[in-house]
Amino acid sequence: MNQDITHYAKTRYSAKAYMADKKISAENLEKVKELLRYSASSTNVQPWHFIIASSEESKAKIAKATQAYPFNTKAIEDSSHIVVFCAKTSIDEEFLLKVLEQEVKDGRYDAAPEFKDRMHQGRSWFVNMHKDEIKDLDHWMGKQVYLNAGSFLLGVSALGIDALPMEGIEFDILDEEFGLVEKGYTGVLVVPIGYADKEQDYNSRTPKSRLTYKEILTEV
Repeated sequence: MNQDITHYAKTRYSAKAYMADKKISAENLEKVKELLRYSASSTNVQPWHFIIASSEESKAKIAKATQAYPFNTKAIEDSSHIVVFCAKTSIDEEFLLKVLEQEVKDGRYDAAPEFKDRMHQGRSWFVNMHKDEIKDLDHWMGKQVYLNAGSFLLGVSALGIDALPMEGIEFDILDEEFGLVEKGYTGVLVVPIGYADKEQDYNSRTPKSRLTYKEILTEV
């Protein structure tokens, strides 16, 4: 039965415990990948890379980065897959042209070819503003990755998959384990996904709690 999207916003939660023997199907894993690829980002810059880990070896690498946060280790070990959200450490003209080339291949400018150059100029302007004027390019790119993570959490919930956004990670260790810095990336978020063990997961038995509309919302 199809549900309104707000159903998943109201029923998803951060699953702390997973059924180690229940795995995400190949069909759903393809949909997980699509959620990552088709996320929104400012000016469509897509300054990200993702690692989807499922082998014992790759899980052990991620678990090594939880030494200071041992309460996160078991979720990594027992989940079906772990998604490591990575941000680029820099953006250059070569990358911007690669994004533009992909947009051309995907027919983004077929109806208005003159928009192509304007889009490239506008995207470059935003990147250079954050790089040279505001000097927060790494922070700005991290925010784009978090835009992806937000839609990802809602999307996997609609697939019946549980998830746990996790910042309790020593990202310097994670970066070293996967050689991320040499590839031009750094880890910013780890999200185990799979199927919650509701007998062990106290979050599954607690009602969702959020501040009231009076507190968070102004309608004008």
